[in-house]
Amino acid sequence: MPLRSAARTNLVDLVIAQMESLISDGEWQVGEKIPAEPLLVEQLAVGRNTVREAVRALVHTGMLEPRQGDGTYVRASSDFGAAVQRRLRRAGALEAYEVRASLERDAARHAAARRTEDDLATLRAALVERDRAWRSGDIAAFIDADVAFHRTVADAAHNSVLADLYGHLSDALRETLQSVVAAPVPDSVRHQLDAHEAIVDAIEARDPEAAEAAVLAHLAEGMAALRDQPQDGTDDGTGAGTHTGGAAHV
Repeated sequence: MPLRSAARTNLVDLVIAQMESLISDGEWQVGEKIPAEPLLVEQLAVGRNTVREAVRALVHTGMLEPRQGDGTYVRASSDFGAAVQRRLRRAGALEAYEVRASLERDAARHAAARRTEDDLATLRAALVERDRAWRSGDIAAFIDADVAFHRTVADAAHNSVLADLYGHLSDALRETLQSVVAAPVPDSVRHQLDAHEAIVDAIEARDPEAAEAAVLAHLAEGMAALRDQPQDGTDDGTGAGTHTGGAAHV
């Protein structure tokens, strides 16, 4: 009996590792529904109980999220990302935004000092896509494009820990960003688009001080907008709280 138990545990661990790889490699994207249990049983060539235990373990870490009557979704791209999300559930929107601001400030400084020509080309392309998505009126596409832009800045810093931490934080804040962007937007959002271009210009000029100043100017408006928003104290699933009204400062 102990030998069978050990073998069964090893099989579950192998399935967990395989599922984790599918998530971390992007085969299963954050926010996507994973294949149904019968399909997983067939594809992994293991028993139903093994699949259930593996899924249950990843739900426990926070990487997967079951939704009754719908299926199981990817919530975080790693157990580290899941830990960030768990912590954000106990934080307010402003606290989370302040942490994001600290990371973006340092990312911009490092990117200005370390960026390559390829980084710069990717940043320019991300900026164009962000502007295009905003003009299209597609809120979901704009959120994706904005997150992609800021992740590109973090990647250009060439610090893998900073890039990973920022990536997990932005995943956790995605729903909060959506609630802010979906709110009524004044004309000042035009400046936000210009502010993002100023960040790229400073990075292109290899000017860390200007890059930091551009980021701080952009983020100061975002934090001011959050301070002006009424907080209802509810949890929107990201841990950053739910808020309404104000400008789209992302």
